[in-house]
Amino acid sequence: MTSVHTSARTPTHGKPSDAPARPIAWAMLSRALSVPLILGLVCFLPAVIAAQPGSGVRDTAYWLQLVLTCYAGARLATMILSTRRRLLQGVFWMFVYIAMGVAPFAQVVIGQTPTPMVGPRQDLVTAIAMVLVGCAAYDLGALLASRRPLRRRAPSARGSGGGKPALAHPLRLRLLVLLAFAASAFYVLKLGGPSVFFSSRQEINETVAASGVVTEGSNVGSAFIKGFGQVPALLALLFYTRRLAASHRARRTPSTVLVWVALAALNLVVNNPVSNARYWFLTVLMAFVFTAFPSSAAFYRTVLATGVVGALVVFPYADRFRYEEGGQRPVQSASVFEPLVTKDYDQMVMFANTISWVDTRGHTYGRQLTGSALFFVPRAVWSGKPEDTGVRVGQWMGLRMTNLSAPLWTEFWVDLGPAGMVGGMALIGYAAARTDRRYALAVTRAGPGSGSVLAIAAPLIAGYTFILLRGPLLQAVGKLAIAALCLMLITTFREQRAARRR
Repeated sequence: MTSVHTSARTPTHGKPSDAPARPIAWAMLSRALSVPLILGLVCFLPAVIAAQPGSGVRDTAYWLQLVLTCYAGARLATMILSTRRRLLQGVFWMFVYIAMGVAPFAQVVIGQTPTPMVGPRQDLVTAIAMVLVGCAAYDLGALLASRRPLRRRAPSARGSGGGKPALAHPLRLRLLVLLAFAASAFYVLKLGGPSVFFSSRQEINETVAASGVVTEGSNVGSAFIKGFGQVPALLALLFYTRRLAASHRARRTPSTVLVWVALAALNLVVNNPVSNARYWFLTVLMAFVFTAFPSSAAFYRTVLATGVVGALVVFPYADRFRYEEGGQRPVQSASVFEPLVTKDYDQMVMFANTISWVDTRGHTYGRQLTGSALFFVPRAVWSGKPEDTGVRVGQWMGLRMTNLSAPLWTEFWVDLGPAGMVGGMALIGYAAARTDRRYALAVTRAGPGSGSVLAIAAPLIAGYTFILLRGPLLQAVGKLAIAALCLMLITTFREQRAARRR
């Protein structure tokens, strides 16, 4: 077993004789972990869930859900044991295993769902089967990406393009820092000061509603204020974290360290776990860890492995700060699996409800995806702008609380039907695998450098994958678009200028 991780360290440390030790050690560790890990994810956990008491019926939905859980568990084990750090694919399979596998399987066994299912049982069978087909299409797209070689063009001494890596322009990065402080300061002042950010999400939402930036039927104004108040601050922190981790000179420069400390303090205010959605804080945490330790296989394996435990045990209880003390939902659980059927994991049942909704209303043929792509257009300008898919289905179901998930499979299904869902998932698998390969090459060939845009963008997208997969897309694309805009503004391909930062 070979590992490109070794070749990256050989010229840096000057110890070529020690180079084979790490891949051999990791190979032995992988073989030692492979059997218990695969048995635990594929056999033990599903068996424990299947043994739980409940009123669930062991019909076609039960067996399909069991197959999906085992399939996702096997693929997640493959990601964890891989010698390459496949960030996007690893996060995808971790989400599928928990949100589309283990949790729905527990719901089927116990006979209880977080959201009521309004359609026939056959719609749940269809939903599970389509998720399984979509996962297979994702794997097919990833396989096609692995068969296509990456183009390696020799860097040219002239021009700014060609095969040169994307780097953060030093001056533009400083401007991003200034933008981060200015936008976050406006966001904090608009909501009444830093103390609001350490109260509850409920108070944050009420303050935003009372600030005047939300118009009736439109949340574009509040989305932009929150997005620019949080995303530039996170990106600036990630770039300075990467600089400190990759450059000895940066760590000896007081100004760089002070800027990093100030950005860290800023993020503790605007991106803390108390006043932010759990999925967003998960994005912040994963992006920071993978940015600070891009070449660490240990961190990669640890994050994926412990993510399963965290999703089962910690995540369902992490909303205790969502409401004020008097409005917090009491935690009553006799089993570790009870939160999986009573709280957050409504993705599969919402897919089934969406299938029922489409059967009565028909497909929207691109309308929902267009609304997500044009998220920035206010409803005052576009009166017929589509609502979130989860909101539309929830309203059709007659629910008062319509903050419901709409997983990515659902978004494709609503607009494009089964064929479009298969094609969309295959395309996403292809793009994820190509990005993972380029990221692995960047962080192992000679280190990602202190200004590599890919070393920041890939971990950020990996963390944000949870939000994109859960949906709805209309809620998810705003921050992603702001991040893409910030990255475009600071990116350069001229190594001569960017090299000054090292």
